[in-house]
Amino acid sequence: MTLLEFDHVSKIYSVRGAGQMKALDDVSFTLRSGQTIGLVGQSGSGKSTIAKILTQLEVPTSGEVRLDGTPIPRRGKGLRAYRQQLRMVFQDPFASLNPYHSIRYHIERPLRLDDVVPRQEIEAEVRRLLERVRLIPDAVIDRRPHELSGGQRQRVAIARALASRPRLLVADEPVSMLDVSIRLGVLNLLADLQREEGLGVLYITHDLATARHFSDEIMVLNQGRVVERGPADDVILRPQHPYTRELRAASPDPEKHFAAASGTPGGTL
Repeated sequence: MTLLEFDHVSKIYSVRGAGQMKALDDVSFTLRSGQTIGLVGQSGSGKSTIAKILTQLEVPTSGEVRLDGTPIPRRGKGLRAYRQQLRMVFQDPFASLNPYHSIRYHIERPLRLDDVVPRQEIEAEVRRLLERVRLIPDAVIDRRPHELSGGQRQRVAIARALASRPRLLVADEPVSMLDVSIRLGVLNLLADLQREEGLGVLYITHDLATARHFSDEIMVLNQGRVVERGPADDVILRPQHPYTRELRAASPDPEKHFAAASGTPGGTL
């Protein structure tokens, strides 16, 4: 079992003309393979800073991140091996794919860089990954990102993330840029992949409805601190912290939200 530990991490930024800003304040959690944690909070709460630290785009001011008990290397082969184990699905499928390259190129690249399969099997693996995210390979493989819909692009981004056969995924607001009508399909795909592949998923969102629906555990982040955490139903249905109650009051009814998306009659929360 893969275990990611985010241990007493703080992050302070120096802001010109404004001094120092604490983006994270002593945040700790563990993420195991086969588990989905929903990280919930408003914009500016520190969610994306956690994602950047996990992907080593930022370095903690204090604290430590460990994978299977070993601190994350800062450079070299060790960092590359870590990044192969933890991949990210970005918020914006319009910006995360290079418009000048084909879908084939986007998925081939991590396969080649990480030596996932023998060279002669790369074409078959690209097609397998596209099928894995419910795309028809012949219909998309030689197209460029602008020729696909937003939902198709995000599925390609998920296939690219899976290409290196990671054990952990960080999904940073993966459906917020998509039309409401296709969000549920992409989230159901992520949930299916998480179960079938045994992935650990950190699902970052401001949407309590999807967090409850897709997460085993929820952490609520406010001004860089975790103010509440627990099983998803407990946090959403019986929030203890005033900030969580405010978020819940401002959110759509989760049952009605998913009923509307699926076209079925809604129930009560």
